[in-house]
Amino acid sequence: MIRIASATVERWPVAGAFIISRGAKTVVDVVVCTVEEDGLVGRGEGTAIYYEGESAENCAAALRAYDGPLDRHVLLETMSRGAARNALDCALWDLEAKRTATPVWKLAGLAPPAPLVTAFTISLNDPDRMEADARAAAARGFSLLKCKLTGEGDRARIAAVRSGAPSARLIVDANESWHRLDIAVEARALAELGVELVEQPVLHGQESRLSGVHAPLPLCADESCHTRADLDRLGDFDAVNIKLDKAGGLTEALALATEARARGFRIMVGCMLGTSLGIAPATLVAQGADWVDLDGALLLAEDREGGLAVKDGLLHPGTLWGTGQ
Repeated sequence: MIRIASATVERWPVAGAFIISRGAKTVVDVVVCTVEEDGLVGRGEGTAIYYEGESAENCAAALRAYDGPLDRHVLLETMSRGAARNALDCALWDLEAKRTATPVWKLAGLAPPAPLVTAFTISLNDPDRMEADARAAAARGFSLLKCKLTGEGDRARIAAVRSGAPSARLIVDANESWHRLDIAVEARALAELGVELVEQPVLHGQESRLSGVHAPLPLCADESCHTRADLDRLGDFDAVNIKLDKAGGLTEALALATEARARGFRIMVGCMLGTSLGIAPATLVAQGADWVDLDGALLLAEDREGGLAVKDGLLHPGTLWGTGQ
């Protein structure tokens, strides 16, 4: 019989600082769930959605208190979405892969995962610093940069990033900070600098603010999109950002991607800060996505052994999760 063997909190240092419009992080706390059956162990990791009141500690407590069926599909009905369910869902996938000696991609009916072009985040800062960070990221081989914005001085920041990385593709994340701006005007100015996507310009819950907005580039729902239940109210967005912690696991994330595509949304697959144990499952959802932003482990000062690796500008799957070994 499957049981939850442990639910623990781990702290991992960030390389420098991760800065967005809501603040800065120098460490990230993750919750790690371990499930066990007949001596086999599966692991999963989640990062709390802090802007919704989650913490690694209350996610770990929720896992320790959970006494429902340990079945991935039943979890969708018996456990709330979020990082705790994500950690448990991914641990169950990992355990099934080991029990059947079958990699998760095959269990999920997917094609073998290919290396991915992932965005690399340029944290919010003054233009000169963002220009220098963009230049350094491009020198490391990253061809897609994701710039954090704040709703003030954003055009100067992106002009600086473009100067630092003239050949890079650019996407931007407003993190809800454009709610008082003329979104179409701002998007047009950034499109002229080569930006190809704007994430979450409006506040979550104020999606109607986009009604009648004709932006020259796609607008992507992030904080506004968690699970399939959100899609009905996202018709004014062009794309959705799927994150396993928001969806509450790989099971829901795969279903969300399928339904979103069927409804005509373009797909971005992103992540919270976390180690490769938490990012690896998302690489399966990211196969075939329009934009991939899975640099969460690359932004840490260190990662787990066997984690994801970047070679020739591409993100390669690691060996620490879901391999069936």
